[in-house]
Amino acid sequence: MFTDKIEAKDFPKMPQEYKDLFIKVMTIQADSELGGPHLYVERWVLAAPTAEDQMMLAKTAAEEIDHHRKFVKILAELNVDVSHQLKNRSKDRILEIFRDPLETWADMGCFGTFIDRVGGYHLEDFSECSYLPAARIIPQILKEEKQHIAHGIQILTRLCQTPEGKAEVQKSLDRMYPRCLDMFGVTGSKRSEEYLQWGIKKRNNEQGRTQYRAEVKKIIDQLGLQEPDPLKDRRFL
Repeated sequence: MFTDKIEAKDFPKMPQEYKDLFIKVMTIQADSELGGPHLYVERWVLAAPTAEDQMMLAKTAAEEIDHHRKFVKILAELNVDVSHQLKNRSKDRILEIFRDPLETWADMGCFGTFIDRVGGYHLEDFSECSYLPAARIIPQILKEEKQHIAHGIQILTRLCQTPEGKAEVQKSLDRMYPRCLDMFGVTGSKRSEEYLQWGIKKRNNEQGRTQYRAEVKKIIDQLGLQEPDPLKDRRFL
């Protein structure tokens, strides 16, 4: 297990495996920070039902784009250029979850509550990262992500006050939930274990997915919803 902490100046001295793993995961993270805004800015920022919701989505989008900028800066210090990500649209996103449109307000609420929460888990995994420039930016990003998730829960709580709204939320949850679990990656992944060995992440795929399921099950129960079959999409097994 690699336990050293390194700065940007140390990166060139690291083994190629470390360099490749770190650049890959940072590239995915930078791209994912644009995934949400590119789904909901045009569709929901001015169509949300209240001025408060519109403000929150606009604020969330601005913060997510700023998170993208921070990860891009880390990559730029390593002479990695991902500027093309800004020009990419949803269909070009690295992770599949960011390619499908958010058609309903329930979709928007589920995105904030469940998909952003997966993003929070991935960010937490970098909180003790062996690459210190990455570890340093995580606390503030996580603080903002918690607000994004809280807004998602507000949306779902309001919707679930009526039978029609609850049915819409359940429909959206049924579609998104297996894909949320899939976002953690394949169980037993060799790359996942390599991230652990190099101190880039602190959990493997299955550990993150198990903790996530236990956390969101409480939210699902509080909303009076049914947990979808976690094995409906078995790609992560």
